Amino acid sequence: MLSKMITYALRAMPALALAAGMAATSAHAQTAEGYWQGVQKAGVLKCGAAVAPPYIMRDPATGEYSGFFADLCRELAETLKVKPEFVDTTWDNIVAGLQAGKWDVSLALNRTPARAMAVQFSIPAMEYQISLAYNKNNPKVPQGAASVADLDKAGVTMAVMSGTAQDKAISAAVKNATIMRLPGNDETRLALTSKRADVLVDASDTNLLLTQSNPDWAVALNPTPALAKQGVSFGLPHNMSAADVEVVNIFLEEKVATGHVDELIKKAVDQVLKGSN
Repeated sequence: MLSKMITYALRAMPALALAAGMAATSAHAQTAEGYWQGVQKAGVLKCGAAVAPPYIMRDPATGEYSGFFADLCRELAETLKVKPEFVDTTWDNIVAGLQAGKWDVSLALNRTPARAMAVQFSIPAMEYQISLAYNKNNPKVPQGAASVADLDKAGVTMAVMSGTAQDKAISAAVKNATIMRLPGNDETRLALTSKRADVLVDASDTNLLLTQSNPDWAVALNPTPALAKQGVSFGLPHNMSAADVEVVNIFLEEKVATGHVDELIKKAVDQVLKGSN
């Protein structure tokens, strides 16, 4: 019986060796060329871009993109020695489009657990917080408001960009106020300035631009406790290898450490403020 087992094992060894060799060849084929080598062959880095100043801005007349994450897209493309290409999208679709392979990276994506189940993230380029902007003369907003609960009253309308991290955060926190979901930054700001909305829920730096542009009436509150504090990163395909993710991380590490990202942010903020004057 033992001799039969040995004979069977000896006969099986060549087949096992062949299978192992095929597996090794297959693994080599999968790892020989990384994601970015494919981008280099295509000659273009496609960046999914949803408008949210000062992260991403788009000139409606020329279609040209600006903002500090648009600049980072160009610089990443330069690092890869390819051309940047911006693909217009919305915050509702910026994750789904990346999943579908419509672009290579999503720009200015907040790191959240829900999104992390669908896509990967680079390290943050900056930290993000949600603030609440409003007209200081609005009688619906109580003096000394410090929290979301202070503004979460029946009859109060809060405008937010649909599908964004701030949409998710305010939807979970609000019980009584009405949430007005709109497609973009221009629509939410217009809702506040036209008084169709009482509060604008947006990134703190975006709302800072609003208050600096309209110091006579606009104020912004960073609520306590915070609605959200998250990193803002490149969104990357879920199946991207760790080695390919590291390429973007190393790229961003240097940009952040040298203060270059801060310079890009300042340039974008100055552009927005100049355009509003």
